[in-house]
Amino acid sequence: MDQVKIGKFIASLRKQAELTQEELGEKLGVTNKTISRWENGNYMPDIEMLQLLAKEFHVNINEILAGERMSDADFRKKADENIIAVSKSSAFSFEEKKSYFKKKWRKEHIALFVLLGVIFSMSILLPILFGRIEFIGLAPLVGLIEYGYQNNKMMIYVEHNLYD
Repeated sequence: MDQVKIGKFIASLRKQAELTQEELGEKLGVTNKTISRWENGNYMPDIEMLQLLAKEFHVNINEILAGERMSDADFRKKADENIIAVSKSSAFSFEEKKSYFKKKWRKEHIALFVLLGVIFSMSILLPILFGRIEFIGLAPLVGLIEYGYQNNKMMIYVEHNLYD
């Protein structure tokens, strides 16, 4: 699979559609820099992006992976070659995918972490302010329970994305 050829093909399809890199990026939900990297052959679009590109430009994924439009006779031959090439170039291990989904979950739930930090801080400060020092021991317990609950939610999210 020739990344440079694929990139040039994506660039030509984009230009035929009279789109800028920024406009195509907006349609696909990526930056114009990502489009540029694909077109220069520095990176390959992932399978989801290949599907969106194929739909946007009214071509099939095999044509994108071949870097050219194909006749029906060439289609079957190139399809087999592309499947083999893509499976060999799968860049992410299971652990890398797991780490990615954990980071994504944390990023999507940053407001929750801020709120939990406030609740934890208040569970320490309120007993001091109201003179009930004996309740300070509840703060670590509240934090531990909430951490366990959120970690469990995160792992459910990660497993759902890894195995579906």
